[in-house]
Parts: sequence; C-alpha cells; structure tokens
Amino acid sequence: MPQPVSVDAQSPDAAAVRRLLWRARRGLLENDLILGRFFARYAQTLSTAEWKGLQDLLELDDNTLLELLLGHAEPPPELSGAAQLRVLHLLRAV
Repeated sequence: MPQPVSVDAQSPDAAAVRRLLWRARRGLLENDLILGRFFARYAQTLSTAEWKGLQDLLELDDNTLLELLLGHAEPPPELSGAAQLRVLHLLRAV
C-alpha cells in the first residue's frame, strides 16, 4: 500500500506534489486525465486538509474513483468530510 504524502505547509513543495502526482497515476485513462488536469490547476493552492482529502480519495479503486469523479455515485460516509467533498468538487470541475 502506498505511503501517504506528508504535507506540512499550506502550499506543498514541488517534491511533495511530484510524489502525490506519481501516486495518482491510475489504471484507467479517464482517471489519469482528470487527475492530471486537477494537479495542473490546483496543486499549488490546496490546503493541508485538502491534500489529506485528496489522499483519502486516491485510496479508492479505479472504478469507484471514476464513478465519483463523473458524478455517477456519491462518496461513502467515511469520505464525506468537508475537505474530501471540496476536493471531489474540484475534481469534478476540471
């Protein structure tokens, strides 16, 4: 299981962004495209809580994540925190 990326500051350093981007590589092209656009647009502006929310979402399997990203499913209760929902909203908007 991949180790979570530790982000101490509000705006993570370039190495932390690269580690999480590498971890975000998925088996489905659709997920890769959405996550790539998300990182290009929001990587330097996410709060620490949002980084944690993103890490939580990346724990999902590819198909479940894609269903969430496309809005075909709603997140389970354990992924319904404010930061996770904010990140999901941003992911759906890219």
